[in-house]
Amino acid sequence: MSHYQISKSLEEINEKIRSGRAVVVTAEEMIGIVRKQGDVKAAQKVDVVTTGTFSPMCSSGAFINFGHSVPGIKASQVWINGVPAYAGLAAVDIYIGATEPRVDDPLNLKYPGEFPYGGGHVIQDLVAGKTVHLRAEAYSTHCYPRKTLDKRVTLSDLPFAQLCNPRNAYQNYNCAINVTDKTVYTYMGTLRPRMGNANYCTSGQLSPLFNDPYYQTIGIGTRIFLGGGIGYVVSAGTQHNPGVPRTERGLPKRPAGTLMVIGDLKHMNSRWLVGVSLLGYGCSLAVGLGVPIPILNEEIAFRTGVSDDDIVTQVVDYGKDYPKGQGQSLKEVTYAQLKTGMIKIGDKEVKTAPLSSYVRAREIAQILKDWISTGKFLLGKPQELLPSEVET
Repeated sequence: MSHYQISKSLEEINEKIRSGRAVVVTAEEMIGIVRKQGDVKAAQKVDVVTTGTFSPMCSSGAFINFGHSVPGIKASQVWINGVPAYAGLAAVDIYIGATEPRVDDPLNLKYPGEFPYGGGHVIQDLVAGKTVHLRAEAYSTHCYPRKTLDKRVTLSDLPFAQLCNPRNAYQNYNCAINVTDKTVYTYMGTLRPRMGNANYCTSGQLSPLFNDPYYQTIGIGTRIFLGGGIGYVVSAGTQHNPGVPRTERGLPKRPAGTLMVIGDLKHMNSRWLVGVSLLGYGCSLAVGLGVPIPILNEEIAFRTGVSDDDIVTQVVDYGKDYPKGQGQSLKEVTYAQLKTGMIKIGDKEVKTAPLSSYVRAREIAQILKDWISTGKFLLGKPQELLPSEVET
């Protein structure tokens, strides 16, 4: 028998969604409900809490089948708009990674004022309906005699295109600064010398894994908002690390959980998959991702009542301590402090800026809320929950 006062099943919540009776709120809205009404009443009232995040997620990419030619080709090297794709899969199957840069000039050093173009931009161009240039080379075999292929294609021309992101939706991340006397160019953006700025990169209280810090509802088969369409959690993402220091609420103080996700690229939208260029660093892909959290009991209701005041992260010097230091913290700050636009380190006031978009994260949570409220989106039952402890 459950020790919870409130106990719901995923099937019961899905039935309420089908009949239009489900109460769905965003993670922002849930904060006030939990504070005013308490965990038990919040769990009685609310069935689903929606979350959202939109930020660069470097560990992203797409599996593509570009179709057989006549005569056939067994591609060994492939480029799309000059960006190399991995071809060691099968005859015309490839994987293009978001951070793979164009081969001719990865940082666009020859073209001042321009930014790097890479796999993330190719993915955005495809989803936007643009035509891209595909070139393939191969060694000839009896069954695949062709040695070269050169053609222009759109997403609709491709027999198969699946977004497959090995590591998305990081559960917390560092706030990056630079203590040295030189400007450094990083995946956290340009960091000016002598603590000239501080960059951070999550949506805080709207972020999916902050609202389910112990992965009590998220696992293999969880249905999500991904890139403007519907996607699924495949497994824990690479670098999934639940065994980090946590606050009294169970929130990780350092980078912790991650998700591996998939979804049909043909059902996505270029507003939610955006190629990113980071000056002096390279390329990435900004991904829109939202996870619905079913409120099965009052504990989960309590977890989804998290606010930016509750969430802390570490300020790390990317000029010296990263990647060598990988965790030396100069200061612990809350996301509420970061979002004021200024934090204090010692006697110095440092301006802060997000790489993620809170406005778009809020929009994702609202879209997901609308989909569920109108019965267009049912919750997917996890076949196996994500690991919540470090495996030994």
